[in-house]
Amino acid sequence: TSLKMSNFTSATEFLLMGFSDIRELQILYSFLLFLIYCAGLMGNLLIVIITTIDRRLHTPMYFFLRNLAMLDACYLSITVPQASFNSLVNNRIISVTGCAAQVFLVLFMAYVEVTLLTVMARDRYMAICHPLHYPVIMSPRVCLQMTLTCLLTGLVYAAFHTGYTFRLSFCHSNVVHQFFCDIPSLLRISCSDTFSNKLSLLASALLVGVGCYGFITASYVRIFSTVLKFPVKEDQKKAFSTCIPHISVVSLFVISATYVYSQPPSDSESLKDIIPSVFYTVIPPFLNPIIYSLRNKQIKDAMRILIKRTINKA
Repeated sequence: TSLKMSNFTSATEFLLMGFSDIRELQILYSFLLFLIYCAGLMGNLLIVIITTIDRRLHTPMYFFLRNLAMLDACYLSITVPQASFNSLVNNRIISVTGCAAQVFLVLFMAYVEVTLLTVMARDRYMAICHPLHYPVIMSPRVCLQMTLTCLLTGLVYAAFHTGYTFRLSFCHSNVVHQFFCDIPSLLRISCSDTFSNKLSLLASALLVGVGCYGFITASYVRIFSTVLKFPVKEDQKKAFSTCIPHISVVSLFVISATYVYSQPPSDSESLKDIIPSVFYTVIPPFLNPIIYSLRNKQIKDAMRILIKRTINKA
């Protein structure tokens, strides 16, 4: 239901869209979101703890994986707890300031996620295709510089789009057709001219999304062509096992995010608007620890050692 605001020049608060209007389903969705959040948070924090404590995992690959896990724990915390709470208490109101903060943080986290995944692809490429030069090229200083570049450019990217969106007036309606505040949904309800906003959003989504995905794909094409030349089948298997999870996470994230941000605005109020957003804000940060830890022998070994130590101390 759209709330018309003809007497107001601009919205003072927004109403987020719920997953359902049926009370029983609202409680069920709230519980499911809470479970996803707890599982995702625990999984990511576990990776951070293991890769910090175990000195054998102090390598560039695990340095980036630790950063990704910290980022994913924060990424999940921006949208999921509030969506769970809103669904539980049946409260959809969010202030303009809260909405702007959510837009900024989601954009920042999504940008850093995709650029960090790109850096991780480069790290795998260097490790597999140039093993002799790897320690020099991917030195701790270079790894830190790459991570800081992702963070700083992410701040600029998020600040630009957030500021550019909230200079608009919102007087058509204050109902955001999404379970969190995001720019495509806000542009639909603006009564200002949004052409330049849509153009800058589409251009940057394609530039960052397609650019990073293209770089990642090119890295993996080279990786696979190198791996297939390995004489030992076990080495091939080991290389593939570190690369395939990475590709699957990146594909899910980039395709869903690019789809949402390059979609032409529609006036529908269906779950169809919400589902693609779940695929880039909730599923990747939830799946990353499962994919990386369950398929990674070193992390599983480090986890066993940590559990044994904890039991022995107890």
